[in-house]
Amino acid sequence: MTASDRENDPLPPRVVEALRCSVCGTRLGAVDRTLRCQDGHSFDLARQGYVNLLHARIPAGTADTAPMVAARADFLASGAYRPLADELARVCEGAGDLVIDAGAGTGYYLAHVLEAAPAAFGLALDVSAVALRRAARAHTRLGAAVWNLWEPWPVGDEVASAVLNVFAPRNGPEFHRVLRPGGLLTVAAPTPDHLRELGDLVLSVDDRKEERLDGTLGEYFARTGRTEVHRTARLTPRQIRQAVEMGPTAFHLDRGDRRARLDALAEPQAVTVSFTVSTYRRL
Repeated sequence: MTASDRENDPLPPRVVEALRCSVCGTRLGAVDRTLRCQDGHSFDLARQGYVNLLHARIPAGTADTAPMVAARADFLASGAYRPLADELARVCEGAGDLVIDAGAGTGYYLAHVLEAAPAAFGLALDVSAVALRRAARAHTRLGAAVWNLWEPWPVGDEVASAVLNVFAPRNGPEFHRVLRPGGLLTVAAPTPDHLRELGDLVLSVDDRKEERLDGTLGEYFARTGRTEVHRTARLTPRQIRQAVEMGPTAFHLDRGDRRARLDALAEPQAVTVSFTVSTYRRL
């Protein structure tokens, strides 16, 4: 079975086992294409294969839009960030039985990790249902659920062997709660050099980002390693536009002359692509 064949299939049983009712916190069971808890709360599986666990008491937050998701999917498919995906797969190789990707987007990185961990299943969490339509089909061992990562997650205690976090909100207490003792947390973040040639077309990265990251997680985790993925990529005008349109700057393209500058791009440009990949063990 290929990932594209998943459209009418239920979530993998291992993923359902890890999920909890977002209303009452009890375990969920799968009945046909519905997840239901013992108290009768139910959540229908979307045709594309993901489940939306948001409800009236939980704010949806700010989700990536359809154009942002389309730009990200096309950009990642071009291979521009493949070195980062390869490094994440290397770090998480053989990562137990369940990997939770907090802020999974289209599932690109989680799918690469699952290829390096053949015994593992993946749970993609993201607030964007548009993104999870793609994530649900990114890998046969992947299940996807819509959720606001700043809220307590609809996931059981100590159910995951690894948590992946790539350019997404970092909820340290929830990372700690869902990981088993000794579980692996892997965090990828851009460095201050990332896409620096694009100037204010992309948001700048704080020089103290790594220091703040360690401070945020230090109460719950001990850092065990940090590597850097750094290269110069020659991006086409289309790739540059996608790199801008898939990020937060997409909400502000009409400020100043940003859109005009993007429209004026005509030649490929050498651009720095730079990330850190940090690993932590649960305390």
